Amino acid sequence: MTDAEDRKPHTDEARMAFTPPAGVEVADSESETTSEFALPRGLGAPPPAQEPEGSAFTVPGSYVAGDSPLAYTPPNGLPRVSLTKDAPWQDRMRTMLRMPVTERPAPEKVPKAEEEGPAVPRVLDLTLRIGELLLAGGEGAEDVEAAMFAVCRSYGLDRCEPNVTFTLLSISYQPSLVDDPLSAARTVRRRGTDYTRLAAVYQLVDDLSDAETHISLEEAYRRLAEIRRNRHPYPTWVLTLASGLLAGAASVLVGGGLLVFVAAAVGAMLGDRLAWLCAGRGLPEFYQFTVAAMPPAAIGVALTLSQVEVKASAVITGGLFALLPGRALVAGVQDGLTGFYITASARLLEVMYFFVGIVAGVLVVLYFGVNLGAKLNPDAALSISERPYWQIAASMLLSLTFAVLLQQERSTVLAVTLNGGVAWSVYGAMYYAGDLSPVASTAVAAGLVGLFGQLMARYRFASALPYTTAAIGPLLPGSATYFGLLSIAQNEVDAGLVSLATAASLAMAIAIGVNLGSEISRLFLRIGSLEKRRAAKRTRGF
Repeated sequence: MTDAEDRKPHTDEARMAFTPPAGVEVADSESETTSEFALPRGLGAPPPAQEPEGSAFTVPGSYVAGDSPLAYTPPNGLPRVSLTKDAPWQDRMRTMLRMPVTERPAPEKVPKAEEEGPAVPRVLDLTLRIGELLLAGGEGAEDVEAAMFAVCRSYGLDRCEPNVTFTLLSISYQPSLVDDPLSAARTVRRRGTDYTRLAAVYQLVDDLSDAETHISLEEAYRRLAEIRRNRHPYPTWVLTLASGLLAGAASVLVGGGLLVFVAAAVGAMLGDRLAWLCAGRGLPEFYQFTVAAMPPAAIGVALTLSQVEVKASAVITGGLFALLPGRALVAGVQDGLTGFYITASARLLEVMYFFVGIVAGVLVVLYFGVNLGAKLNPDAALSISERPYWQIAASMLLSLTFAVLLQQERSTVLAVTLNGGVAWSVYGAMYYAGDLSPVASTAVAAGLVGLFGQLMARYRFASALPYTTAAIGPLLPGSATYFGLLSIAQNEVDAGLVSLATAASLAMAIAIGVNLGSEISRLFLRIGSLEKRRAAKRTRGF
């Protein structure tokens, strides 16, 4: 091999694989472009405009938020969804909440009194304050979210996501993908039962959702402040008297007479006054329920020790009816059935604490009564006399007094009283006359309560709670609870646990029946076309 063949080629020789033809000049500079897509000589292009380097989410200069299309566009396009405007706002908002954000129809632009619309933080604050009143009043989590969503959409905030738990409300709003999201939260620290205030908040949300009623943000704040300042419709002494009448009516339901009615009423009023005293001293509600359960039980034991010919079981059972947390139980089960499991768990845990407090108060009195020689018979539950006319009248009185305790509007008291009478009539016809299971009879009666209550609420564009909560009062398992506690006090633990399990089954039957009746009522309401049936489906668990 010669030296010419052995030496390495220079860089210029190794740069090109083909020798150019004769007469074609090749540039000697290595920086010359050799691509076949290079521009010919003499043909120049203007240099591209250099944009400043920044975030990928920086708003382009030609972007206008008001004229932009929807930010969340699915790959298959947006389905056309048209909600019936004459349907109640609760059903329209609930339907949209169950849709994904990408499929929700945008609200129609409504001219506001303000030139550029209200500030977004103030709208979110108003929404949280309204949701706080609803949640503190005992409304279900889904209905609270629907009301918050309705308030936001009434002011043009369509891409918002409310979130409700037992004590915390939060809401987030993002105008578009290129705008910063805005979030706000509020904590519910005090709860109070006032269905008159609840109805006023629902009326405010209904007026805000009405396209023909233009309510400014300042006007909404003013009305909300008036709702907060309004006093309860019934004074304290009326509530105490209603508690006594409720216990007396409940004692008549389980076979008591006039003396039993008076004894149960006195015991319940004493318990109510002791509970108010404990509340004024700052004791938690657990101890308030424990103290309130003692006077009716003590009066029943005292009558038994005095050998007075009365049904002590009816006296104690009547006092329990005034304490059982039926409202919280129904709300907890409803939240669980609608998918709000955290809120449902918290509500049911609250019910359990209240129930344990009642159990502790009654067991202490029964334990001392049994040791003192009081002959209390657990088998008295099997000898409840059938007095249909007296029991129907007592059930209506119980619903009436329960409505007063819930601070309902006077216009709703008559409807809920009739609803309670219908519930007990159906229960008595199925259980006493039809000899059916008490759990099945209770579930059917509670289902009718939920059905009628929901229809009446939608007729008046109001909350369903004032029409259903008091009507389930006659169905509460006060008798099964008492006889279970009595068996445990007499060292018959197995029989007591069976009776308490029956009470728990009756309570669940009430809650599930009310919710099922409410859902059935929505089948008769026009909440939209068939297109929204698919959008309103929940997950199947996978």
